[in-house]
Amino acid sequence: MRVVGGALRGRRLEMAGTEAVRPTSDRAREAIFNMLVSLELPTDATVLDLFAGSGALGIEALSRGAAHATLVDFDAAACRTIATNLTALRLGDRATVVRSDVDRYLATRGDPVDLAFADPPYRFDGWSDLLDTVNADVLVCESDREVEPDSHHGWQTHRARRYGTPVITVLVRPGGADSSATEASPSRHA
Repeated sequence: MRVVGGALRGRRLEMAGTEAVRPTSDRAREAIFNMLVSLELPTDATVLDLFAGSGALGIEALSRGAAHATLVDFDAAACRTIATNLTALRLGDRATVVRSDVDRYLATRGDPVDLAFADPPYRFDGWSDLLDTVNADVLVCESDREVEPDSHHGWQTHRARRYGTPVITVLVRPGGADSSATEASPSRHA
């Protein structure tokens, strides 16, 4: 796995040595950041990477100009891998690694961020609670299906695309980031 864009393009990332981690493919990461360009992200953004695994999404955001990333994962091996990747890429001063259950983290630390990523295991069934508690202008969700917010969540679908098994859903808060262009149904090609 490697960084696919920005200042660190081509640099290798260590993988977490645990079966609990399902890394986002290079192709899907590149597509995610192409989708974020229309929202003028991640330049100068504060980023929250939930279920961070190896830290690839947060590191990709930093490589592309994000100001700071907080990477959250419950798995100790994943947190060690994230720290190793941040050190190897000299990003330690622009990132914070937090070992915590995501629900507990969101309940105790509600600081607003510009951009959040949520890439939980596919069996994850807590999307409704997550959508209620993430304090971000833009939320990128990776799942085996499109994440569809109810009207009470305060999110609007900006784009949803399928990349093999994963579906990437980009949600925006109305009035936050540019929410005028929406593409709600996942594409079978990309």
